[in-house]
Amino acid sequence: MNHKSLLHTALALLIGSGALTAQETLRIITWKGYTPKALVDKFEKETGIKLKITYSNNEEMIAKLRATRGGGFDLAQPSQDRISFVQKKFPVYQPIDYSKIKTEQIIPSMLEAVKKNSAVDGKGYAVPFCYGTTGMIVNKKLAPDAKDWSDLWNPKYAGHISYRLKRPLLIATAFGMGENPFALYNDIEAYKKLMARVEKKLIESKKLVKNYWTSADTQKANMRSGDVWVESGWDGIGWQLHKENPDIDYIAPKSGALGWIDTYAIPAKSKNVEGAYKFINFMLRPENAAYFTNKEGYGTASKGAEKFLKPEVKANFTRSFTKEDIDNIKWHPPVPEGFEAIEAKVLERIKAAKVD
Repeated sequence: MNHKSLLHTALALLIGSGALTAQETLRIITWKGYTPKALVDKFEKETGIKLKITYSNNEEMIAKLRATRGGGFDLAQPSQDRISFVQKKFPVYQPIDYSKIKTEQIIPSMLEAVKKNSAVDGKGYAVPFCYGTTGMIVNKKLAPDAKDWSDLWNPKYAGHISYRLKRPLLIATAFGMGENPFALYNDIEAYKKLMARVEKKLIESKKLVKNYWTSADTQKANMRSGDVWVESGWDGIGWQLHKENPDIDYIAPKSGALGWIDTYAIPAKSKNVEGAYKFINFMLRPENAAYFTNKEGYGTASKGAEKFLKPEVKANFTRSFTKEDIDNIKWHPPVPEGFEAIEAKVLERIKAAKVD
């Protein structure tokens, strides 16, 4: 046997034994900022799996996965309220095998919320990754007692209140009135009646409102001016304002902040399911999750990540959320068909109502 034949034989043996294989690839469709380069490099070095990343958003993810019937990607990152209704119509995901998830790394209330809100036929389809909330931004010097959504219609703050006329306001108002709108998502008639009560409350209190904010910039301008003392707002905006002025801060309303969660879900035709589970567990490892939060500012579903947060980042979460506040966040579930149309009409009537 000549040298060339010996080489071919050796290569055949290596390939047959699995010793010579192509590098594994994990194809992820995700949001910008969710896969920091340092963590990508660390994962690839640790596992030998090469990441192929596509940046997207909820609408594009759904469209791409529908077009391929769950193919083209091994891991996706949809928001938790955008999963079950898609799965029921177009089965583009596969159920999560939670025994392969290191659930001890995840905040229990977030895991349970995502299991419930992503469920189809009793099976969960997602794992929580990161979150953000809408609550209240308060000037504590001028409104030291403001603690809940109900302060958005408190006469004590007349002329110094602001909020955005969008559906989260209706949800927040319901919770501030002691109601649970999400519990009525299976009863459209009861929901209509609740929205009528919310509409009445917001029209009656319209005279107390300074203005309606429309963007992050107007949220900030309101509080910086000193004309607004209490407004609905996003956690990150409140923390930015606190850095400028310690009198201003973001608070979680006592009846519950409203929250979104972006997740991990595994497409139906994933070609690297085991790699997907490895990546999920890697990203939710406390020190890795903390790196992401330190860099991007979003909250993490990782339990224990707070030990690795930068002091200023940790301080934001500590000031705004107790453990009870985190567990009391009202995570947006999927909105049933027809409900947004009801809300849109309520918002139109509020906007059009004359102020006495």
